[in-house]
Amino acid sequence: MFRQLDEKTMVSGQIAPADMAEAQRLGVTLIVNNRPDNEDPGQPLSADLEEAARAAGLEYRHVPIARGMGPTDVEQMREAIHSAGEGKLLAFCRSGNRSTLAWAVARSEDGVARDELERCAEGAGFSLAPVSHLL
Repeated sequence: MFRQLDEKTMVSGQIAPADMAEAQRLGVTLIVNNRPDNEDPGQPLSADLEEAARAAGLEYRHVPIARGMGPTDVEQMREAIHSAGEGKLLAFCRSGNRSTLAWAVARSEDGVARDELERCAEGAGFSLAPVSHLL
């Protein structure tokens, strides 16, 4: 379910409150929700996920990306990546794709080489083509 991008970052499709224990077991210390509330019927609300994350001892951020990724989304992802400290970050959206794209642009701004980002994303089953102009 969780796909490893680099040594500190995993991505996933939609998670549920019950997934927090598995994330914690894998060393995750910070959950980043890249989905706007009510994007799909029946998806867990951010507030419910935050409550479950905090109950499991995890930090939580809501960085909803809707209708394209903007500079603020990238900056918030970059800040979240840096704030994970020694732990791991799990970012999720509907499929993991938006989270991967935001991760790639944020890491590119940190100076990570494009070929390394592409290798990591492809290894997890994602293409960075939609953001290649930003890398």
